[in-house]
Amino acid sequence: MADDANARQYHLKLDGSKAAAIDAYVEYHRIVGDDDGGQTFTPEEYEEYKKKVLPIRLKNRLYTSYSSPSGMDCKLIGPETPCFCKHRYKEHKTDFEVIPPERPVHLPCRAKGCRCAAFHFVPMNGGQPIRCTCKHFTDDHSEVKPYSSFTCACGAGHDQHIMIIETAEEREARGHPVGQAVPYAAMGGITGFSSLAEGYQRLDPSGRGAPSEEWLNQPITSSDNPFLRANVQSIKAHQIAKKQAGHLTGPDDEVFDDMAERVSAMRRPGESDMDYFERRYQERLKAEKAASKAGPAGMSGTFRTGQRKSIEPAAKSSSKRPSKN
Repeated sequence: MADDANARQYHLKLDGSKAAAIDAYVEYHRIVGDDDGGQTFTPEEYEEYKKKVLPIRLKNRLYTSYSSPSGMDCKLIGPETPCFCKHRYKEHKTDFEVIPPERPVHLPCRAKGCRCAAFHFVPMNGGQPIRCTCKHFTDDHSEVKPYSSFTCACGAGHDQHIMIIETAEEREARGHPVGQAVPYAAMGGITGFSSLAEGYQRLDPSGRGAPSEEWLNQPITSSDNPFLRANVQSIKAHQIAKKQAGHLTGPDDEVFDDMAERVSAMRRPGESDMDYFERRYQERLKAEKAASKAGPAGMSGTFRTGQRKSIEPAAKSSSKRPSKN
């Protein structure tokens, strides 16, 4: 069996010229996509195609996103993102010599025989499409957008989300990044690696945004993530070292707010590993019971282990959002 497996293995060795040819083909495919109809352009046709299409893409790129009611882009649409019509975003019309003045902008599907008139993102529930309210999958529907009780990771329902198709100017007006100009087809809202993450995980302006310094500098408690609790001593030593000598205000300084957790994290004389972890566990249970008795006013009673207190960001100035698609 081992000999058969070795016989089926192939070891490809490419010199610099062959690797460059592969890179050139990948570049060609990203630029041309399916516009060649399956027949590779000649070098002359390829150059003519780039002269015609690239200026349009660099000037009139459309940014496509599946956005929540709060304005967060929960999903940034890329070339391979599926539509309700079962075709990919790259199979829809995304290049416009002149961007239509009416809103919303419709991106009809170019696949032969498809009646899809506008791109609609299909969320995934695990590894399969979401179900409609009639209990069927989206694959069982026509190109008409079905309704669903699906709830996004942002907490809002599917029907509360909108497809936003906007120009670079409109996107910047919303305070969202536009990235660098690229010549590739159907890039949609993809502006970097972070664009592939869910909105609530994305720390740029298109997602949840970077956590505030106030949130990061909260006192570490027994309900925090085990990593924070295990490193509370070194974290606080670093914070104290950052403060210049003479700038500590005394025992009431905010750097000592989590003193209880720091004392608890210290090993006691003669304490074994099992005794140490059992004591820490019992202290955490006691703190959770006390917090639950405090009720909503105690704040921490509503949070699970490893979950930090939510701090609402300052209200942003309202800006006009593009029309619903």
